[in-house]
Amino acid sequence: MADRGALKLVGFIFATATLAVMLVAGIVVKSYADGAYTLEASTVEASR
Repeated sequence: MADRGALKLVGFIFATATLAVMLVAGIVVKSYADGAYTLEASTVEASR
């Protein structure tokens, strides 16, 4: 059976990774809601 110290370390690593993913997802969603990102391809007009 694993000791409690190792389980606490593994839990801390997983909790940190989960928090980082949630933070990045929140930033992306907020940026998309503010209009920084768009899902459609933007057209670029060529000037002659």
